[in-house]
Amino acid sequence: MNYKETTSWMFSKLPMYQSHGKSAYKEDLHRTELLVSHLKNPHHNFKTVHVGGTNGKGSTCHMIASVLQNSGYKVGLYTSPHLEDFRERIRINGNKISKKNVVNFIQENKSFLELNKLSFFEMTVGMAFDFFSEEQVDIAIIEVGLGGRLDSTNVIMPLLSIITNIGMDHTQFLGDTLQKIAFEKAGIIKYNTPVVIGEFQEDIVHVFKEKASKMNSQISFANQLIQNPIECSLKGSYQKSNVKTAQLALNILISKGFNISKSSLKLGFSNVQKSTGIKGRWQILGTQPKIICDTAHNKEGLSLVFNQLVRENFNNLHVVLGFVNDKSLESIITIFPVNAQYYFCRPNIPRGLDSSELKKLFLRNNLKGKSYSSVTKAFSEAKASAKKNDLIFVGGSTFVVAEVV
Repeated sequence: MNYKETTSWMFSKLPMYQSHGKSAYKEDLHRTELLVSHLKNPHHNFKTVHVGGTNGKGSTCHMIASVLQNSGYKVGLYTSPHLEDFRERIRINGNKISKKNVVNFIQENKSFLELNKLSFFEMTVGMAFDFFSEEQVDIAIIEVGLGGRLDSTNVIMPLLSIITNIGMDHTQFLGDTLQKIAFEKAGIIKYNTPVVIGEFQEDIVHVFKEKASKMNSQISFANQLIQNPIECSLKGSYQKSNVKTAQLALNILISKGFNISKSSLKLGFSNVQKSTGIKGRWQILGTQPKIICDTAHNKEGLSLVFNQLVRENFNNLHVVLGFVNDKSLESIITIFPVNAQYYFCRPNIPRGLDSSELKKLFLRNNLKGKSYSSVTKAFSEAKASAKKNDLIFVGGSTFVVAEVV
């Protein structure tokens, strides 16, 4: 198989949460443990940092990786989901895994993957670990996929665990209260391993403190300890919290012997996109009219984004918006600005929410707009309608953003 045939097989034959939702979610580590054993435990061959949380974990991963790269280390980076190309998930020093590596991994392990009915995500975790081991990275930054305790990435024993924050997302898997979700996220806290919590949240802090105490783990809260965050090239105002989290994490890595100078720290934070290739975080796609996209997709993330949007200077706001069908939109409808024109669309995945349903919900709440059969058509109409002093925002789902970047 060539690369296109290989990825087609991966997307069609392996259950993929991003496309199919709950049916692809595996609630245990058994299959991942089988896979890494089959691969001769490649994750034992390099150091890791494990990053979880509801919002900001991807940005935090990229920030840490950028600083370590600019300090001279060979850095693996595993994140999800991808926007345009599967290979975005697995990088070393910003460079995507090669098509040849992807093809070879599937060819060599296809029978095992099929026999043991691994999910798409479990397979990608194994591929990443195998690639990082083969390439002898100094350290890998590993982003949790969903939750933490039962996530496929949770077979590693990291130098440091990070939990950015807790919000109401993926409640059908993780629980319907912040406390239940925090319990699942706290599952990445390991014995005798320090943990950084990005945001001190009064109603759930006891969950993390109890877990850290049980695991004899030193716990630190970034928003209490870092008062002066470093300037970062990721410009969303919400990134300040992620910068503090990454900064504290890097301080701990320095205490563990990593050689990170002040100049490398500054260079790494100021060149995150260039160093790691991150996209979709308050990304400016155009000017006159200004076009911004962001992958925020839950109440907490979208609230931060729209709070920043309304502070922008523009005449009229145009919002290209789409969601997946497992979001509780009734609970977040109040965060969307009334004085905007909406272009409702369905992301091109099986679990995309029908744009006509989205339109009905918004109209019931006095938010005006039209529905379109695709993201492309909605985006084109927004660009055609907007004047040069207007602003266009594209978001609601990672999969909507993926179609415009």
